[in-house]
Amino acid sequence: MKPLQTSCVIAGGGPAGMMLGYMLARAGIDVTVLEKHADFLRDFRGDTIHPSTLEVMRELGLLEGLLKRPHQKVARIGGQIGATKVEIADFTHLPTHCKFLAFMPQWDFLNFLAEEGARLGNFHLHMQAEASGLIETDDCISGLVAKTPAGEMRIEAGLVIGADGRGSVIRDLAGLKIENLGAPIDVLWMQLSRKPSDAPETLGRFDAGRIFIMLDRGDYWQCGFVIPKDAFVALKEKGIEAFREDIAVLMPSLRDRVGELESWDDIKLLTVKVDRLREWARPGLLCIGDAAHAMSPLGGVGINLAIQDAVAAANLLAAPLKKGPPSLAELRRVQMRRAFPTRVTQAVQVFAQERIIGPLLRERGEITLPFPVKMLQWFPYLRRFPARAVGIGVRPEHVEI
Repeated sequence: MKPLQTSCVIAGGGPAGMMLGYMLARAGIDVTVLEKHADFLRDFRGDTIHPSTLEVMRELGLLEGLLKRPHQKVARIGGQIGATKVEIADFTHLPTHCKFLAFMPQWDFLNFLAEEGARLGNFHLHMQAEASGLIETDDCISGLVAKTPAGEMRIEAGLVIGADGRGSVIRDLAGLKIENLGAPIDVLWMQLSRKPSDAPETLGRFDAGRIFIMLDRGDYWQCGFVIPKDAFVALKEKGIEAFREDIAVLMPSLRDRVGELESWDDIKLLTVKVDRLREWARPGLLCIGDAAHAMSPLGGVGINLAIQDAVAAANLLAAPLKKGPPSLAELRRVQMRRAFPTRVTQAVQVFAQERIIGPLLRERGEITLPFPVKMLQWFPYLRRFPARAVGIGVRPEHVEI
């Protein structure tokens, strides 16, 4: 295939890659985004759009169109710990235009960005194009090679972005070093049908030795069953019937539906990782999102962090890209901007995993409300703090280009 030339090539058509591609193209930069799959339709991807992301969409003039897509609004998050119903976070007081979480299938969000990008003449999206190699010139990354159904594609670019997720090929090809923070849990994702008579659930059930999450997706529940790290094999050995019974014991209202899980093929294992790159950049190359820092699913904040990375990268690199390839110092400014929120968020996640989630999964007796959760029930005002931590996060980004 004839080599292509572009100012910026982005490996990965997830939230970070698509948002960065759209913003750079909107700023007048020629951008090529590569997505290895034929479409965005994959189950059990993170579907949470946080208020800070909705604020970015408003600043881009895209919010009204996005919210026309099917979604559910959640203004408060609660659940059940042991036998007690609790409320954890109240988003209605956030200093944002949208004071709620929006639950939307990620493929709808990505398709929306793809459609908006297609309106721009300098946004080029290639599906079924998987990055397989880097082009290097004088110790500087100057493009990449991708596998496509039509053959090998060579793309020469002033900047290569690795936005290809926690199993990043770009990161590995570039030889960037990973710092692993560890995670004592994995999550099993599945779908169960939802009835109109079902009570609203936005968090789920926490009990001794078991944690079950339920997210309202309109006509079905997206469910997560939290297990100790590497416990899936032992769980499968007990049989699917025993697993169904575990769910029914935790959530009796679902007992009439657990039979929808006909086999282990209906259950997706998410291997939880919490890690980050020591250096996000090399000359000519930058990693963002999960490629730079894999997050725990706690709080569903991984997507928000990835999109915030993309906004920061667009703000900082649009002007340099108009002049030519950004310098290494200019690329490192993105890490300098985003390293602090990444470290703080991961520290909170690791603390919660090790001090709350892990001990709860090991517990075999009756559980009581942790003192911080009791405080949230006694003083409703305090629910604004977890809402801000989840809904906005540390150092939210705003559109500046």
